[in-house]
Amino acid sequence: AAARDVPATPGAQVAVLAGGCFWGMEAVFENVKGVKQVTAGYAGGTRATADYDSVSSETTRHAEAIRIVYDPRVVSYATLLRVYFSVAHDPTQVNRQGPDSGPSYRSAIFPQTLAQRAVAAAYIAQLNAAKVFPARIATHLESGAFFPAETYHQDFYRRNPSHPYIVRWDKPKVAAFRAGFPKLAV
Repeated sequence: AAARDVPATPGAQVAVLAGGCFWGMEAVFENVKGVKQVTAGYAGGTRATADYDSVSSETTRHAEAIRIVYDPRVVSYATLLRVYFSVAHDPTQVNRQGPDSGPSYRSAIFPQTLAQRAVAAAYIAQLNAAKVFPARIATHLESGAFFPAETYHQDFYRRNPSHPYIVRWDKPKVAAFRAGFPKLAV
């Protein structure tokens, strides 16, 4: 668990995380208690190039990302980060996750507040100091706007449970979340 956290406040808060293909990231976080909405999209580039074909060119500076709207009285920002680092992706990979490679598949956190930035930076340092992973964490803290992905990418896991990519790469992530965080699972 993270040593620091963002204080809970009334009302919803937003987190933006990138960690490879947004289908699996979305699927994991849709199963977290206190998460109200997860949107697949692109972060780090401009609105003009925030579309799948452009982002797939690996020249737009976008990362496939998710925007999480959550109730901080139910699930904290640090808890979301713990899920992110534990099961949602491999934070030691540079510009890749599973079969996907390129900068759009990088591990990145897009803090929405200074408090989120401080908590994320401290947690990365804490995990590296504890040598939790066999390699140093490659996750970067970045800035940039979030743009929703095309409609066909939203809720992809739920709408396409037998898609070969979902079966091979994303179902194991959701299963790992449910096994590792049973009290957080909806």
